[in-house]
Amino acid sequence: MAKLELYGIPNCDTVRKARAWLDANGRDYTFHDFRKEGADPARVEAWIAACGVETMVNRRGTTYRKLSDEEKAASQDSHTAVALLVQHPSLIKRPVVEHPGGILIGFKEDEWSQSLS
Repeated sequence: MAKLELYGIPNCDTVRKARAWLDANGRDYTFHDFRKEGADPARVEAWIAACGVETMVNRRGTTYRKLSDEEKAASQDSHTAVALLVQHPSLIKRPVVEHPGGILIGFKEDEWSQSLS
């Protein structure tokens, strides 16, 4: 089995569920902590290109609610969203998993079972 790259924030409930699922299913992964390691602009740009800006931006969190109207508008454009997501990694919908078959955004157990089995 190929190794997975898991990106997120350790205290995020969804990231915790995803990590527990990976551990329970015996999947080897590397965890990239956005708080400690930040978000790589090229990688964020690639995720947006692959999945779309709507999928990548976490509009439910407090970080999004604290943004100015201008920043919220910028988060809707794939070109300006990259800088905003790099500046505020907690705006990235979590977790993000890079695997040999592509990218998974968020944790949906049935989707993960299909993609990672």
